[in-house]
Amino acid sequence: MTHEEDTIEQRNVLGLLLGKISPYYNNINNNGGTKILYPVGLSLRSFIPPLRRLSFPVLETVHDRLYDLHCRFSRSPQFLHSPTSVVFFPLAEQEKEPKFWNTWAQRTLKNALTLETLNRNTAKNLILFLGDGMGVPTVTAARILKGQLNGQSGEETQLEMDKFPFVSLAKTYNTNAQVPDSAGTATAYLCGVKANEGTVGVSAAAVRSQCNTTEGNEVTSILKWAKEAGKSVGIVTTTRVNHATPSASYAHSVDRDWYSDNEMPADALKDGCKDIARQLFENIPNIDVVMGGGRKYMFPKNTSDVEYPGVAKHSGTRKDGRNLVQEWIDKMRNKRGHYVWNKKQLLSLNPTSVDYLLGLFEPADLPYNLERNTETDPSLTEMVEVAIKILRKNPKGFYLLVEGGRIDHGHHEGKAKQALHETVEMDRAIGQASLMTSIHDTMTIVTADHSHVFNFGGYTVRGNTIFGLAPMMSDVDQKPFTSIIYGNGPGYKLVNGGRENVSTVDYQDSNYQAQAAVPLSMETHGGEDVAVFAKGPLAHLLHGVHEQNYIPHVMAYAACIGQNREHCFTSSGSAVLRPVLSSMATLLTVTRILC
Repeated sequence: MTHEEDTIEQRNVLGLLLGKISPYYNNINNNGGTKILYPVGLSLRSFIPPLRRLSFPVLETVHDRLYDLHCRFSRSPQFLHSPTSVVFFPLAEQEKEPKFWNTWAQRTLKNALTLETLNRNTAKNLILFLGDGMGVPTVTAARILKGQLNGQSGEETQLEMDKFPFVSLAKTYNTNAQVPDSAGTATAYLCGVKANEGTVGVSAAAVRSQCNTTEGNEVTSILKWAKEAGKSVGIVTTTRVNHATPSASYAHSVDRDWYSDNEMPADALKDGCKDIARQLFENIPNIDVVMGGGRKYMFPKNTSDVEYPGVAKHSGTRKDGRNLVQEWIDKMRNKRGHYVWNKKQLLSLNPTSVDYLLGLFEPADLPYNLERNTETDPSLTEMVEVAIKILRKNPKGFYLLVEGGRIDHGHHEGKAKQALHETVEMDRAIGQASLMTSIHDTMTIVTADHSHVFNFGGYTVRGNTIFGLAPMMSDVDQKPFTSIIYGNGPGYKLVNGGRENVSTVDYQDSNYQAQAAVPLSMETHGGEDVAVFAKGPLAHLLHGVHEQNYIPHVMAYAACIGQNREHCFTSSGSAVLRPVLSSMATLLTVTRILC
């Protein structure tokens, strides 16, 4: 086929595809936000054969049109999407028909049958999304919230993580704790070794707060394994970059709270232990991307913060007088490294000319997404997008750790609305990462470190606002109650000797503390298993119920890094796992847009 004939063929295919979607596209355009009350299915399966004949520029055109269509569909109250199609239907009437449920189930079954052909490619890229404190009840409640934010009833909505084909459970206990903390769990899912609570990057032989038990008990993380294999590596979090989750990827500390030398006891400093902020810059040279909070731990004590000058609590904390940020800037001066501390600086960067990025956007943790200044503070999604654009330039691929860390904080404070909105934002970031990568060469895992004593119930009706009241009064104290409730926490309140009447307060407020059964100043973690969602090369290895420390071993195996690489080569030294063609990656991205 000549170039001219090929161009004509591609134009014909493009016309066919856009012709199929244009009636729906135009209908959405013409109707704005109105409800579409007729049922019609728009299947992607018929798109796949002609898509294979498109060149990359034409695929990009289809991608853009489909994405626009997807965005418009998803704003309609009558929108429902499944892994293979987009369906419009009047909720109340269609759901009364057995045919609706049978058709949906059969469509899901057909999609499941496609998984019989396993993805055995080598994972060029690895992404781990960690929802701190994102137990299964939080996932379910966030799914409902996401749908309700889009004008739907919510229960039928799909989170981005819901679309992952493989789901398993992880047991979260620490070696010395039935109900774990975020440090010991981070060591498990990043270093592949279970550990004691409160410790990061060390084995269970290390004792919390005892500096002299550090040496000889250090364990390395998958981030380091990836870096040693020549991949680019990155950390993105909504907490401090030296908080429990991110620190386990680079630090070895017997106490998660040793953020800077200011928080360390004198004997630990004397015995040679390093604070976590210092380890960020010294342990693994040249981490390519680091974004989050924690600015004050990098500057000399009493150094005024650039964003909050004169506010003592935001000033530098370091006793050793070091300016770790300036040291990093000096080191990266000729290596295309950039330091940013606000959203404008971040989004003004051209990722193609950035090889190293340090972004510290707050003195401590980033604000809750509901309270974020959208002019100055980047969202998790925005940070993830920039990170991937920088990291993916490496032909050997990348490893990226993304933490939705303030889900946990919202729950600890009993502020379910903050926690669930943080979860929805992390789900947006997952969606963004999915648009920028391919399941052919990228393994993506979404999981949690632990759960919380959070739940919702009360026989609420379909479509009941997730933050609303149960449809009944208590038959004991004859007072209303919210569907959301905590097993313990700061939401326990007595008024005149009895439970607070929630109808007298604004239970829809962003900072409302949901009622709790047991009074505590801070709500606690939960001890049940957490979900592990997986897609991409060898994602099927995450199945059933596993120990949490199994996760990085699977990721390393899929990417042929770390200790277990025998399967990657034949006796002649050639690769066994299949390489991935970029054209297939592009094809997948396009065909997944409406999934």
